[in-house]
Amino acid sequence: MRKQRPVKDSFVIMTELVLPNDTNTLNNLMGGRMMHLMDIAAAIAAQKHSNRIVVTASVDNVSFRDAIRLGNVVTLQAQVTRAFSSSMEVHIDVWAEDIPSGTKMKTNEAFFTFVAVDQSGRPIDVPEAVPETPEEIQLYDGALRRRQLRLVLGGRMKPADATELKAFFDIE
Repeated sequence: MRKQRPVKDSFVIMTELVLPNDTNTLNNLMGGRMMHLMDIAAAIAAQKHSNRIVVTASVDNVSFRDAIRLGNVVTLQAQVTRAFSSSMEVHIDVWAEDIPSGTKMKTNEAFFTFVAVDQSGRPIDVPEAVPETPEEIQLYDGALRRRQLRLVLGGRMKPADATELKAFFDIE
């Protein structure tokens, strides 16, 4: 039986101030810089869960809802949602806060997948993720469908073998 670890133990909060070097000519945080910050926060969450070196395997759709402005404080919250044999799905929420105006809004959300590796770079088993809260359970329950979708889109799984996806769409 695999070792188990509560998903809450992987929770990470990372905070950054948007400075001029982080912005484009419209004084908005550059998308690539945002993805860089998301990758770091998610990697830390995956490392906390696995206690191993991790590498980014995939990034799901990253939605840029609202611009993050120069001077905003960006808060990233990342947590493992589910672990498979050597891979882990991590959910990231991004919030932008304009401290002088007292406004805060959710600007980004994504799922990243990481693989734990040994010192030689080979995949290594990770602990099972145990959800406890209703939100954690909901994210955990959807993780297998998201994983199968990633594998099908990446050509690593035949659509006919994606049982969770077929059940979701009620396809026989």
